[in-house]
Amino acid sequence: MTFKIATAQYDISFLSDWTGYQQKVERWVNEASENNAKILLFPEYASMELASLFGQEVYSSLSKQLTAMQSLQTDYIELFGNLAKQHGCIIQSGSFPVEIEPGVFRNRAYLFMPDGSLDYQDKVMMTRFENEQWFIRGGKELKCFDTEYGKIAINICYDSEFPLLARQQVEMGANLILVPSCTDTLAGFYRVKIGCQARALENQCYVAQSCLVGHASWSEAVDVNIGSAGIYTPVDRGFPDNGILNAGELNAVQWVYGEISLNNCATVREQGQVFNYRDWPLQTAVV
Repeated sequence: MTFKIATAQYDISFLSDWTGYQQKVERWVNEASENNAKILLFPEYASMELASLFGQEVYSSLSKQLTAMQSLQTDYIELFGNLAKQHGCIIQSGSFPVEIEPGVFRNRAYLFMPDGSLDYQDKVMMTRFENEQWFIRGGKELKCFDTEYGKIAINICYDSEFPLLARQQVEMGANLILVPSCTDTLAGFYRVKIGCQARALENQCYVAQSCLVGHASWSEAVDVNIGSAGIYTPVDRGFPDNGILNAGELNAVQWVYGEISLNNCATVREQGQVFNYRDWPLQTAVV
């Protein structure tokens, strides 16, 4: 089954009210749906623009941002859930900092299904910023999600730079890994991009990366955002020679689209020029 995936270069905004946020998200989803996208991927921490709704005393404080945003979590889930049902698509809404117990937060990526169900993947590996300034805790579980298009998984940004995480998900059956990302330097963007391409190569699977873009001087958390979205593939017959199905213009505000079929992963693993996926266990024989 071939379908279209849309991955976002989503701009951070200063919002006047919840209605403004709702209308913005609706515009983005409507555009992707009108282009027949069936899986939509938003960036890591795209939800942090919601902190602008609470005034300077809150949005200028990292800890107060996280606490204040909990009051919008139910509305956030309802918004994306309704849009997934309305448009008959799967939406990975980026990530939202969720308070799992008093003062303890996780960076959570929700996955909304067209039948109204939802699940999530928590970020496992924390960056220095998350560890040292936000005190966000890493998740303890890796998941693989069943969809009508095949099995998919989520690596949130930094997670994509650790091959054993994606490998575990691929061994659970995932042939598409969604990577919502948020990077504030060009080097940071390339670290995630290189990680995505490496995961696609070694697992002979698809990897889609989304990026937060633009500047938000009012927010210490997401003040600078750099990157471009991309859809990456195995580097083998039947796929692009450079492993890039499509990529956006750096720092532009746009959707990036690609037609993919997860069945192609099984084909290249059986008939490819090389067998990266199959040969993975052989590494342990020499180390």
